[in-house]
Amino acid sequence: MRIPVIVLCGFIGLTLSMVAAVSAQESPDVPVIGPSAPGGEAPPAVGTPTVPGARLDGVVVQGNQRVEPETVVSYMSIRQGDAFGVNDINESLKRLFATGLFADVAVRREGNFLIVQVVENPIINRIAFEGNLRVKDEQLQQIVQLRPRVVYTRTRVQSDVKRIIDAYRQSGRFGATVEPKIILLEQNRVDLVFEIDEGPLTEIKRISFIGNRRYSDRTLKSEIVTRESAWYRFFSPADTYDPDQLAFDQESLRRFYLKNGYADFRVLSAVAELTPDKDAFFITIAIEEGERYKFGKLDVISSIPNIEIEPLKDLVTVDEGDWYNAAELENTILKLTIAVGNLGYAFVDVRPNVERNRETSIIDITFEIKEGPRVFVERIDIGGNVRTLDRVIRREFRLVEGDAFNAAKLNRSRQRINNLGFFSRVDVTNEPSTSPDQTVVKVDVAEQSTGELGLGAGYSTAEGVLANLQMRERNLLGKGQDLRATISVSKIRQQFDLGFTEPYFLDRNLKAGIDLFHSASDNQYSSFSSTRTGGGLRLGYEINERWSQRLRYTIKQDVIENVPVTASLAIRQQEGTTLTSLVGQDLMYDLRDSSVKTRSGFFARFSTDYAGLGGDLHYVRGKISTGIYYPVTEEIVASLTMTGGIIQDLEDDGIRITDRYTLGGSTLRGFQPSGVGPRDLLTGDSLGGKQVYYGSLQFRFPIGLPDEFGITGVLFSEAGSLSDIDEETGEVYDIDDVLISNIVDEPSIRASWGVGIAWKSPVGPLSIDFAWPLKQEEFDKTEVFRLSFGTRF
Repeated sequence: MRIPVIVLCGFIGLTLSMVAAVSAQESPDVPVIGPSAPGGEAPPAVGTPTVPGARLDGVVVQGNQRVEPETVVSYMSIRQGDAFGVNDINESLKRLFATGLFADVAVRREGNFLIVQVVENPIINRIAFEGNLRVKDEQLQQIVQLRPRVVYTRTRVQSDVKRIIDAYRQSGRFGATVEPKIILLEQNRVDLVFEIDEGPLTEIKRISFIGNRRYSDRTLKSEIVTRESAWYRFFSPADTYDPDQLAFDQESLRRFYLKNGYADFRVLSAVAELTPDKDAFFITIAIEEGERYKFGKLDVISSIPNIEIEPLKDLVTVDEGDWYNAAELENTILKLTIAVGNLGYAFVDVRPNVERNRETSIIDITFEIKEGPRVFVERIDIGGNVRTLDRVIRREFRLVEGDAFNAAKLNRSRQRINNLGFFSRVDVTNEPSTSPDQTVVKVDVAEQSTGELGLGAGYSTAEGVLANLQMRERNLLGKGQDLRATISVSKIRQQFDLGFTEPYFLDRNLKAGIDLFHSASDNQYSSFSSTRTGGGLRLGYEINERWSQRLRYTIKQDVIENVPVTASLAIRQQEGTTLTSLVGQDLMYDLRDSSVKTRSGFFARFSTDYAGLGGDLHYVRGKISTGIYYPVTEEIVASLTMTGGIIQDLEDDGIRITDRYTLGGSTLRGFQPSGVGPRDLLTGDSLGGKQVYYGSLQFRFPIGLPDEFGITGVLFSEAGSLSDIDEETGEVYDIDDVLISNIVDEPSIRASWGVGIAWKSPVGPLSIDFAWPLKQEEFDKTEVFRLSFGTRF
């Protein structure tokens, strides 16, 4: 009897499948680890030609353990009653393999029946990672797509291997290798183990530039984020290769050259070569600088009626003959857009018409203002915020869906989101929508750590050795709430603070907060100790984009104690306990470009307090602070800040020494804390004052070190005065004609100048100042050197 080919092939396939199944069932109890894994693919079945009139009477499924026979049949392309042949069988075979459920499938025909023999892929029991130190198991579990109780296939495993390798490359480890292995278990289950060799950190050995004639390699390296490896960069990831970062560096170079007159600049290529041992990269950036251009004729024209051109020309930030600067060009466009928008034109298009003369290296610019297309915001898409809720970002927007698109409002929204301090990067762009009159605003952020938990230690010339325990979360539960608790201990001061702030109280633009505090200090500049305990409530709101106000209530108890008999009579008379119930407000006007790292702008703050809603003391207090910032150059920033304050008694209670103003130390460098103002010459005690003013002119500049050091130089000049007390001045004698006090109150101005450095170190801020008085009184206490250092570990 002749056996049909398809039956013979089916028989062979069935035999092999049964052998495999029996082998799996007879495996020893101790799991076998090996590189060979199930999940292979079988060749297509061989069938017989269609028999005329033959129709499928049924399908018999064999070898299945978990998958129901009806499920297997549902994946096939033929059904009971269909005419069938070799093509139909092969198509069904392909579909069954495509499900990923089976390691092997064989189909044979017996009469008008099909016998489907399957070997199921195993189920993953557990996924484990070995050898990973730099990347935690939790992170890897989020990277891979396979999960326990999911069908194992080789294709899926190889995809996850690639994902793990890609993750290590993004962290700078290009030598990482991953080998997947399985442990065979009973009931057709396996444990999947990814054995990882992380390899060394792939650093950047050298960065080279080709084609740069005007600027040196060192100058160009300072303009990009990527850095060559060095021993002092152990806290910075900038010396590890990142393709995205290299692409950003190319854009940074382009902006640098365009800002300095090179309008034809191009980056020809940026190549990163990996060494054979995969432990370092050599980066080569080829550029073409081109010629340097100057601005020629500058003009502003408008096709919008009833717009005066002359005032708009004053907004052009460059002059004829200046070196071409693309950044200033963009700044002028933004200013013109905002100015015309403020005139009531929501749809404004400002375009610079450029006429470039390559022979004379002159660029003429005509800013053309015309009504742009009427574009509305279709939607706002937010991405990159893993922890921060969408609404925290969305509520900072000055635009909402359906509003007329406005570039100025979009720029202000970017600034507000950046001022939150939750993100290391904020990109806000607009892209065309499917409709020509709509645009999609896209927000892409990169979250940064907003939590602090640690023990601090440091040294200050004012307080000596100090320790600090701080716990703070500035973005609590991703809702933008601020919770902080601080315990500080030094040679002369112990302090505890607890505060909570809800930035959008009752889902309105109201910033509400509560504070609790307790402090104890030994005043080394006046002969007394004091403790202060209390709490407060805060409620702030925005009046408009630039104006804001905060209302507050504070209740506190002050204790002046441990006053020696040798202390000033003015202090001995204030020994005891007082209760203060105080309401106050702060009115703020802010035009700064950034509240985090200010380079330009202006601010003013006016504060008033009234004490007398109950309690023992009755007084009013006012204080005003202003500051202006101006970028002298790209790297040098000048600032002028001024503060003045006055406090006035209302019911002859006298102003307590703990409520008075003090001057010196950080408020007037060159003088000790409380080194300026009324003083008892008999005891040397500082008594504070009821009127104060001081100001500081400061220049912040680089000192030639790499930017990632975070070290800047400071040149400053400061002046101020403190005066007016309740006590009698001059020599005071008792009834026995014994001198008991000799208070001086000289309201003359004091001045100083100095230099210093400020370092934003990885372990905390450090500042060193050297200051010398220019004008002082003979009883003032001076201080040339001042050091302040804190660390967090």
